[in-house]
Amino acid sequence: MNMTGERRIAASRKVVWAALNDVAVLKQCIPGCEVLEKQSDTDMVARAKLQIGPVKATFNGKVRLSDLDPPNGYRISGDGSGGVAGYAKGSAVVRLADDGRDT
Repeated sequence: MNMTGERRIAASRKVVWAALNDVAVLKQCIPGCEVLEKQSDTDMVARAKLQIGPVKATFNGKVRLSDLDPPNGYRISGDGSGGVAGYAKGSAVVRLADDGRDT
């Protein structure tokens, strides 16, 4: 699956960058995320409950921030195992740009 898009956020790029590096904010951005614990500035462990068709599974895995370019963006990647439901892997490139007072 490939997803693209833009979102306007009514905050400065500095504020948005800080939020995107806050574990509590990131947890809210990851679908089904129940646990997100920081291991270092770029590495986290996560647990997410997902439903894929009729199958519900809990995935345990890792989330990593890379290609950091403060306060312009980064790549966020995650992977995890859901037992009999298999393996999940995904990533997104986040780019921040000023738009007046917004980002």
